[in-house]
Amino acid sequence: MSKDVIIACDFPTAADTLAFLDKFTDEKPFVKIGMELFYAEGPAIVRQIKDRGHRVFLDLKLHDIPNTVKKAMAVLSRLDVDIFNLHAAGGLDMMGAAVEGLTRPDGTRPLLIAVTQLTSIDQKRMEEELLISRPLEEVVMQYAANAKAAGLDGVVCSPLEAGRVHQVCGDAFLTVTPGIRFADGAAGDQQRVTTPARARELGSDYIVVGRPITGAEDPVAAYRRCVADFVGQ
Repeated sequence: MSKDVIIACDFPTAADTLAFLDKFTDEKPFVKIGMELFYAEGPAIVRQIKDRGHRVFLDLKLHDIPNTVKKAMAVLSRLDVDIFNLHAAGGLDMMGAAVEGLTRPDGTRPLLIAVTQLTSIDQKRMEEELLISRPLEEVVMQYAANAKAAGLDGVVCSPLEAGRVHQVCGDAFLTVTPGIRFADGAAGDQQRVTTPARARELGSDYIVVGRPITGAEDPVAAYRRCVADFVGQ
């Protein structure tokens, strides 16, 4: 499985996003579109970015009753997106319904992955705010196992948990890992973070990188640094 860097394009408008992508004249990086941009611009921004030749991870983190998620995924399946996601906390029935909804009449579908625990959540927050008393890694592994049982292709997890997810769910089960920072950068609001090079060592398949690239003085150079550290090019 080839590794790749996904840029989190967490911009408020299509104009900001496309202006950022215009900086990349020699590459077509994999792009993540999150809630802020999708809610502002709708499906049109997905089509614009796809028309430019980028792969797209649509990061909407669906989490609702199974029937609602199934219907929402059926609508989203009409977009030419490469990866979708949802919250594993929605349970097995919800995840199974999502797979059904995302599968097109010809039997094809994009990759579908489940968010285990947000990288802004640590053990203390999980216990005190969410009242989940089991160890964080144990919770993540259970969510990952549930996602695999429901027919999903992988999970979003911390890079610190990627290797263990592969042990539990197999090497072919994808680990998409945010919480990536350069060694000389700030962690921001992330709690469980590591560097691109360390994420590679830990077994991440894809890393999602936002502010270290989008907020850099030279975003293209920052992206290339990330690729070199993670992919080894």
